[in-house]
Amino acid sequence: MCQSNSFYEHVDKVTNLTNLPEIDAMIEGVDDVITNSWKRCMEDFQLDPSHSVPAHILPSNEIIEHKDQIDKFLHVARIGMEGLYKQVSSLNYVLLLTDATGITVDYISDGKFDRERKNAGLYLGADWTEERSGTNGVGTCLSTQQNVICHQTDHFHAKNIGLTCSAAPLFDPCGDLLAILDISALQSPSAKEGQLLANQMVNIYARIIESANFVIHFSNSWIIRFTNTPEFVDVATDNLLAVDGNGRILGATQSAASNLKHGAKVKDIVGKSAIEYFECSLDELMGITKNSKHRANKLLITREKHELFYAGMIEPKGVANQTSVSMYKDYNFKPLEGLSNKDPLMDKAINRAKRLIDKNVNIIIGGETGTGKEVMAKALHDSSQRASKSFIAVNCAAIPESLIESELFGHKAGAFTGASSKGNKGLIMQSCGGTLFLDEIGDMPLQLQSRLLRVLAEKEVMPVGSNKAEKIDLHVVSASHRDLRVLIAEGSFREDLYYRLNGAILSLPALRERTDRGFITMNLLSQEARERGISVKMTNEAMKIILAYEWPGNVRQLRNAIQFALAVCEDNIIKPEDLPDEIFESNEHMVQSIEGVLPTIPDATENSESAQYPFKIRKLLEALQQSQWNVTAVSDELGISRSTIYRRMERYGIVSPNMM
Repeated sequence: MCQSNSFYEHVDKVTNLTNLPEIDAMIEGVDDVITNSWKRCMEDFQLDPSHSVPAHILPSNEIIEHKDQIDKFLHVARIGMEGLYKQVSSLNYVLLLTDATGITVDYISDGKFDRERKNAGLYLGADWTEERSGTNGVGTCLSTQQNVICHQTDHFHAKNIGLTCSAAPLFDPCGDLLAILDISALQSPSAKEGQLLANQMVNIYARIIESANFVIHFSNSWIIRFTNTPEFVDVATDNLLAVDGNGRILGATQSAASNLKHGAKVKDIVGKSAIEYFECSLDELMGITKNSKHRANKLLITREKHELFYAGMIEPKGVANQTSVSMYKDYNFKPLEGLSNKDPLMDKAINRAKRLIDKNVNIIIGGETGTGKEVMAKALHDSSQRASKSFIAVNCAAIPESLIESELFGHKAGAFTGASSKGNKGLIMQSCGGTLFLDEIGDMPLQLQSRLLRVLAEKEVMPVGSNKAEKIDLHVVSASHRDLRVLIAEGSFREDLYYRLNGAILSLPALRERTDRGFITMNLLSQEARERGISVKMTNEAMKIILAYEWPGNVRQLRNAIQFALAVCEDNIIKPEDLPDEIFESNEHMVQSIEGVLPTIPDATENSESAQYPFKIRKLLEALQQSQWNVTAVSDELGISRSTIYRRMERYGIVSPNMM
C-alpha cells in the first residue's frame, strides 16, 4: 500500500529525535511534553513509528472487569460526560473515559462513524497506554498526569497523524490518579491552536466530575469549600477539603492542597489538622456553615501565603439531610443481610446488591450451580420497593421449547392448537411492577432472545396471537451458571441482549470458598426443622464432616444432604452415619486427618447463630501437613506472616506433632 509523503516525513521526524543529544531537546513545532513521550516510546518501549499497529480492543469480559474496579465513579463520570458532549456533539468529537491503566471504560459518540472510530481505537475497551499505542492524548496524560493536547503529527505512530486528542487527568479524593477524560476526533483543522478550546472544556468538566465524586465520597464528613469570590462560595468546586469533627483532613482536591501549601500534593496534607493551614481556631473552623448569617464567620486566611478566602461548609448527610437518611433506613435489608455471616466474598456481593436496589438496573447473577442465585434474586426483590408485587421465577431450561414463548409472553384465546380458551397472561406480564427472575438465561432459544430484547428495549409485551402490545413495568434479574460471554462467542447468545440484561453483575461464591459454612448449615437445618415442626440437633462429629467436605453441588447439595439426614436420623439428632454416602466416598481421608485436631464445636440446634466456625483451618492444616509442619514454608505458600500462622494454630487448637 502506497504511503503519503506526510507519513514518511513524520517517521523521519520521530526517528531523528533519537540522534539529539539532550532528552529535552526541542523539535520545531513540537513541545517538550511530546518530544519526551516520543523518546519514551523509542527507548523504553522499543516502538517503531512506521509500524501500523492495529487498535487493541479488549474482549467484553475484560472490559467488565475494568469497569467493575471503578463502578461507583463511572456513574458520576457519565453525568459529566453527557454534559460535555452536549457542548461538542455537533463537532464530530468522541468522548473517552479511561481508567488509570489506560483502558477505555466509557465513551460517547453520535454513532455515525463507529466502525472507523473503532478501527482507530476511539471505542470502548481500547488500550491507550503509551507502551501499547505510542504518544497519544490519554497515554501521555497518564504518564505526565497533566493536561495534554496531542494533535495530529504529535502522535508517535504515523497511522494516527490524522487524529486530534485533548485529555485531562481525574484524581480520587486522596490524590491518586483515577481516570482520564479525553475528547478526540478522526479529522480536524491542521492548526493545533484550534484545539485549545476543546482542551479547556475537557479540563473544566474533568474538575466538575472530580468535585462531584469528592462530595459523594465524603458525604458523611464535613466538607469545607473556599474561593476568592464571596458570591461563588455556595457553588465552589475547585477548592474542597474534607475534615472530621476534630478538623483532621480526610481528603482534598489538588487545587485545595496547593492553595494551603505551596507545591503540596493531596497526600502531603491528609491526616493533618486543617488549622495548621488556616489562621483560625478549631471552633472557628467548624463554626463555618453554609447557613451562617455572619459574613465574618466565612473568612479564612491561609498561614503560609496569608491569602484570604471565603468559605462555606457542606454538612454530613446525617446532619443536613435527615430526610434522605430516613429514606435509606426505610429499606428492609434483612433479606439480603440474612444471606451471609461476615463472609468477605458474600458480603461484597450483598453490599453491591444494596446499592442497586430500586436503581432500575437489570442484574445478572453469576455463580456455580446451587450457589443460591434464585435466593439472592428473591432477597433483592424483598428488599426493594417492588416487594409488594410479584416475584416471578422462570427456569428457561425447564420449560419445553415449544411452550416457552407462550409461557413467557402469554397468548390470546385460541391463538394456537391447545391454547387455553381464556388465554394466558404470560409470566412477563405477571411480573409487572415486581421482579422477573430468568434462571439459566443462557438456555433460552435464540428466537425468543430476539423477542425478549424487544420487550426490554420498548417496555411492552406482545402476546402470541395478538396484534396489540401491552405496556409493562419490568425489572429483570437473570442468572446462569454458564459464562454468557462464551455463549456469545459460540453464537448461541445475543451480545445485544447480554448488554441489555447486564446493567450490573453479582457474583456468588461457591460454598467451598465461603467462611460461614457453619452458619449456612444451621440456617438450612433450622428451615427444614421448622417445616417439619420439630427440634433438631447435630453432633460435633457430623458438623466436622460437613465442614470438611467440598460440596461440588454447593448450597443445593447441602440442603439435599440435610433433608436426607433428617429422613433417616433417630431421635432428631443428626450423626455422621445419617449423612449421605457420597460425602464419605470422596472425603474419607480428610475426615480422618482432622479428627482429634479440630477444636470442639458446640452442639448445633435450630438456632443458626450457634454454629459459627473458622473454615481457614482446613487449608492451613493441609499446608502444615504437606510441609512437615515447616511454618516458614507455609508462610511463603499462603502469603501470610509466620506470626499470623502461629496465632491461627493457637486459635484453632492445632498442635504440631513435634510439640506433642
